[in-house]
Amino acid sequence: MKIIQVKDYQAMSEKACEIIVERMQELEKPVLGLATGSTPEGMYECLIKKNKEGNVSFKNTSTFNLDEYVGIAEEDPNSYHYFMHDKFLDHVDIEEENSHLPSGLEKDMDKECKEYEQMIRDAGGIDLQVLGIGVNGHIGFNEPGTPFTKETHVVELTDSTRKANSRYFASIDEVPTHAISMGPETIMQSKEILLLISGENKADAVAKLIEGDVSEQVPVSILKNHENVTLIVDEAALSKTKIK
Repeated sequence: MKIIQVKDYQAMSEKACEIIVERMQELEKPVLGLATGSTPEGMYECLIKKNKEGNVSFKNTSTFNLDEYVGIAEEDPNSYHYFMHDKFLDHVDIEEENSHLPSGLEKDMDKECKEYEQMIRDAGGIDLQVLGIGVNGHIGFNEPGTPFTKETHVVELTDSTRKANSRYFASIDEVPTHAISMGPETIMQSKEILLLISGENKADAVAKLIEGDVSEQVPVSILKNHENVTLIVDEAALSKTKIK
């Protein structure tokens, strides 16, 4: 596990953008795994800027998002479909049919999970997966206790995750109770993983990842078993580790 220490959120975002652009320039048809939430927003802004300046093109790129809420319409401002189009997809030259997000509106969610897995396989697998980390150590929506063998699946969200995400909603009562998410097994099949971590509120989870054991109670810890993981972590997020 490679650790890149940066000063703050802006430096983390710019470094992540730099690595993604490098990988895209190396690959003929890149397949990116993308994340939502506040952590990757700065990275997306940087990628949009690079695209507008002509430094990188998404014409031959496919993307697969980690997760989506169950029961929210795609046009709802709180859906991850809306987020991805608003923050990134609508501002770069990616072909619409090449951007993929799981649906949380299907009647048969088990079928949706299997079909999403198959789409990833049909694309040749994910070349570079971008991840954030939850305060409880979750990746995607894989909460503590999620079996590492799970592929894309429907999860019940913990109170801490719903509380953390309630800042995007009018109240916590409006935060969905379930989500569809790539599982730990799906994430681990990515050829390369880029984990972005910023802020003091993530410091406990970072300490558990870097200095703790691999445990299903700390979902992010599975990344220790992957051969090509890079952490980009700012000073605040590293504050509870022995790393100086």
